[in-house]
Amino acid sequence: MAASQPILHSYFRSTCSWRVRTTLALKGIDYEYKGVNLLKGEQLSDAYLTVNPMGQVPALEIDGLLMTQSLPIIEYLDETIPNCSLFPKDPIKRYMARQVAETINAGIQPVQNLSMCKFVGAERKMELGNTFITKGFVALEKTLASTSGKYCIGDEVTVADVFLVPQVYNANRFKVDMSAFPVISKINDVLGELDAFKASHPSKQPDCPEDLRQ
Repeated sequence: MAASQPILHSYFRSTCSWRVRTTLALKGIDYEYKGVNLLKGEQLSDAYLTVNPMGQVPALEIDGLLMTQSLPIIEYLDETIPNCSLFPKDPIKRYMARQVAETINAGIQPVQNLSMCKFVGAERKMELGNTFITKGFVALEKTLASTSGKYCIGDEVTVADVFLVPQVYNANRFKVDMSAFPVISKINDVLGELDAFKASHPSKQPDCPEDLRQ
């Protein structure tokens, strides 16, 4: 019996969902897309809370499993589908890739996500996002100045790149002055030309509003 197609529960502009979409694209995995509208609160519906009790995206149904949280999902995909490995074999480079990913995952994204923006209110959400993304990017720029080549870690796409591109997108949404971060900007521009990153872009997703499509 053929394995069922994976199902990704995603929101087009969710950076965490975007990371998983990019990984699936890099691995060449076809999947069914199920949109979860975060602005309408669909993530808090009884139906979705049976998928992810945290009321967050992404959630991935694959191999008979229901997975949540982008980083362990990406690690699972990388371990079970070894083509285009996102975690370098060299332990130092692997540490560097994880360091960059975790700087974004734990140090930047949670402070400017939808929950935090709602908590501080509409009048302060731009200030919140701009302040904390800028702070994180100051540190990240220094790190990437020493680790990057063509991409975040040398010249191979890694998990660091998968995390970087969505965060730069959010930086632009929150009007961060990206001219202050030339290394980040250069890497982001190069990654943006790769097919997997194009395919996973919010504007290409089924639930993207027409006025935001490219």
